[in-house]
Amino acid sequence: MSTFTRSLPLLALCLCGLAVAQGANAQTKIGVVNFQQLLQEAPQTKSAMQSLETEFAPRRRELLSMQSDLKSKAANLQKNGPMMADAARIKAESALRDEQSVFQAKAHSFQNDVSAQRNEELGKVQHFLLQEIQAYSKSKGYDIVFGDGVFFAKESYDITPGVLALLMTKPAKLSSAPAGAVKK
Repeated sequence: MSTFTRSLPLLALCLCGLAVAQGANAQTKIGVVNFQQLLQEAPQTKSAMQSLETEFAPRRRELLSMQSDLKSKAANLQKNGPMMADAARIKAESALRDEQSVFQAKAHSFQNDVSAQRNEELGKVQHFLLQEIQAYSKSKGYDIVFGDGVFFAKESYDITPGVLALLMTKPAKLSSAPAGAVKK
């Protein structure tokens, strides 16, 4: 049983206690946000992914060209290899293996670079989204906002559409400032 699952009853008890402590006149304003939906639909995410695509497009094209060239050379060797002299065929096979090794190394490096850059960009977007959720929640007077881990909430508690509308008014391209801790 996960720590989160074990802490749900305690969380519910604390929320009930918080509501009682607020008194009869004051109501606790609770909201729920679907962070995954925000991450998927935010223009900032789409802009970051488009930026990645543009940044890595030349290397992707180079790899596709290398791959096509290797397939062509392999097909040519397959077709003409039996008619070649043994020394020439062995030399061509060795050259093809060397080129395939270079291609695999470049492809592996490309995947690592794309993955690292994607993680960095998504980290920036996530940090930005958290700041915007907090800003929206404070401006609308929410006392507490839950994110992932809520199994059910009435539609009236869902602030995701409001936060998404706020995100649509913000610049799609984020600054290149490093992601830091979330402000309280």
